[in-house]
Amino acid sequence: MVQKFEVEGFDAFVEQVDSFKSSGKPIFVLFSGSKDAQGKSWCPDCVTAEPVVKGALDKAPGDAVFIYVGVGGRNFWKDPKCVFRTDPRTKLRSVPTLMKFGSPQRLEEEQCAKADVVEMLFEDA
Repeated sequence: MVQKFEVEGFDAFVEQVDSFKSSGKPIFVLFSGSKDAQGKSWCPDCVTAEPVVKGALDKAPGDAVFIYVGVGGRNFWKDPKCVFRTDPRTKLRSVPTLMKFGSPQRLEEEQCAKADVVEMLFEDA
């Protein structure tokens, strides 16, 4: 059964990934615009992609780890110096981004809303 986690911010993301890096388990990360008090992201593409990605998780290996990461508010994300954009571990260009951590495999923006494409990323783990 896929282990699922939700974290907010870069430091929490690094801490969560670091806790599984040496386990050998495949780690999948969905980066999304952070959610408001009602649980809705400021990013419309993220709102569309989240149920597709979570719905495809049954295609991921049973020992996989899935981490949903809120990247912060819109203004924080739009800053070209945003740590999610500049850090070599992430190098994000857009949200949503779904990646297999530690590999070049990643889906960006509208790709994350295509169930067949998302399933392929999980199945190829």
